[in-house]
Amino acid sequence: MTTILAATAEGAHASSSIPPVAVALLAFSGLMALLFITFAFRSVGTRHQGD
Repeated sequence: MTTILAATAEGAHASSSIPPVAVALLAFSGLMALLFITFAFRSVGTRHQGD
């Protein structure tokens, strides 16, 4: 079992073609986009309070 896990870990590490910095930048930009979408809908609830 541990041999299979070790071989899988080595294979996954060796086949990674995207540098870790690029993955971090992609994750950061994705989270920032979600943040901006959240802020875009921030005041929607207060617009419909009078109805």
